Amino acid sequence: MSIIYPISVHECEVELTGIRAQGSGGQNVNKVSSAVHLRFDIHASSLPDYLKQRLLRLKDQRISKGGVVIIKAQAYRTQEKNKNDAMQRLHEIIASVVALPPVRRPTKPTRRSQNKRLEKKNMHGQIKVMRGKTVH
Repeated sequence: MSIIYPISVHECEVELTGIRAQGSGGQNVNKVSSAVHLRFDIHASSLPDYLKQRLLRLKDQRISKGGVVIIKAQAYRTQEKNKNDAMQRLHEIIASVVALPPVRRPTKPTRRSQNKRLEKKNMHGQIKVMRGKTVH
């Protein structure tokens, strides 16, 4: 069982920029900057070093090669809701690396499973032998 520690991100470490949303929405899309661009520099953050390393090792397209998390939130019509959505998604990324994966303890296959595997291999080999040419 893994223990999850609450990790908080300081507001000053997150750069939020209002941008115009894409897609349909009529004149509102053309006039109002309701979408949000969130940028979070992992290297410059106050997160513990072990969390920084885990975040940088993540294979997530939202993390750039320079170690910056970039999230674009445009699901809602108001900028405030999009800011909350972007922050929520940032917290989810960080929470995904907080919990350690369970340690895998290697086990040996049972004798029954070994015998079953060998029998299956033997039967498959017999099927292949039957496909051969018959001698008259």
